[in-house]
Amino acid sequence: MKTRSLRWTTLAAALVLAGCAALPQPAAEALPVTPAMFKEAEGTRWTEAAPAEAQPRGQWWRAFGDPVLDDLVARADERNAGIAVAAARLRQARALVRSAASERAPQLDAGAGVVREAEPGARGRAATLTRLGADLSYEVDLFGRLARAQDAVALDAEAQAALLQSARLLVQAQVAQAYLALRATEAEQAIVQDTVRTYRDTLDLTERRQRAGDVAELEVARARAELAATEAEDHALSRRRVLLEHALAVLVGEPASQFALPPGPLPAALPGVPPGVPATVLARRPDVSAAIARLHAAQARVGVARSAWFPRIALTASGGVASPEVSDLFRWSARAWGVGALLALPIFDGGRRAAAVEAALGEFDAAVAGYREQVLVALREVEDELATLRLLAEQARAQSRAVAAAARATALSASRYRNGLVSQLELLDAQRSELRNRRLAVQLRGAQYASTVGLIRALGGGWDHGG
Repeated sequence: MKTRSLRWTTLAAALVLAGCAALPQPAAEALPVTPAMFKEAEGTRWTEAAPAEAQPRGQWWRAFGDPVLDDLVARADERNAGIAVAAARLRQARALVRSAASERAPQLDAGAGVVREAEPGARGRAATLTRLGADLSYEVDLFGRLARAQDAVALDAEAQAALLQSARLLVQAQVAQAYLALRATEAEQAIVQDTVRTYRDTLDLTERRQRAGDVAELEVARARAELAATEAEDHALSRRRVLLEHALAVLVGEPASQFALPPGPLPAALPGVPPGVPATVLARRPDVSAAIARLHAAQARVGVARSAWFPRIALTASGGVASPEVSDLFRWSARAWGVGALLALPIFDGGRRAAAVEAALGEFDAAVAGYREQVLVALREVEDELATLRLLAEQARAQSRAVAAAARATALSASRYRNGLVSQLELLDAQRSELRNRRLAVQLRGAQYASTVGLIRALGGGWDHGG
């Protein structure tokens, strides 16, 4: 008897140990090789930290010093459809966490019923039985199936929380980039409109000189063609501004027909990137945090699938009253009760449990690959934006010199043209060169703003300590 008892104890211990076996771990070669520092930010090291999807990102857009942008971001936070969808999915995920937690609690059901059935051996005789009672059940989570299932959905909720932060950060960045692009378009259009006025003055001067017999009609035609072409560019910029305004309307959750943004200046201050830009990109980026949570959730689901190989134990209890006569239903003699313990162990399932384990392992491998890809994308995006900002700054300095030289050339050509020392072609070439260089300078500034916002998003928020 002792030997048999020892065997059963050993078997139970083995099952418990098997149920608590270590979950699969990602292979070292499957994870990204993390560099010591950013290539484009010399001397800045980055650290791999715990997920920080709940960490505030701060009001980073205020660094641009534009109250209109501040208002647009606030409106987008409240009304943007993408943020609302992400928030709804987070609410759904948290409800699933509560549902999974309820599976680990005792389950109590109440019921009542009336059954009319034929009595055994009695011809044509039937009896009515009325029942009223309650059933109590509780599954003993001996092998951690329910606990791991709850862990998995809790990690899913963490991933959805991170995705909500990611959606909010994306919308904020899109609002900032669309707004700054709109202001850059307005600044570029102001240059074009100023050039239109200059071309009109040149056309007036050329027409006067033609009437005086100093120039031929060909020069008047050239001046008119240049004026018309520049006016066409002005209309194209107006179209671009309208489309950006409509895009902003969608981002802030308002109908484009009712959304209007008054003209305004391009923000004067371009936020500078400090030399010690934080390198905790793996902790700051919400999409990376979501990838980590998905990986851990897939890991937990492998444990859930493996636990299907082990017995399920449930404790049950029921109590109530039953009587063929409703009048006797609440008599003491009508009481009925029962307690029990149920053990279920599947013997043959045609490979269903093995397939479930393989599916869970496949999901885990996919989550590892997804995490690796997300980290590599994060690092690439930071390097891209750092490199872009560095090269744009160098290009802007060179372009500033080009603008100054072109403006000087235009002034000299205009003076010489008025005195009849140069041809109209030389003046128009100088004016076109100045227009092209001034517009390119504004476009470069707009690109610097867009890349700055892109770097903020790539880092998962602002670069100050609080986000």
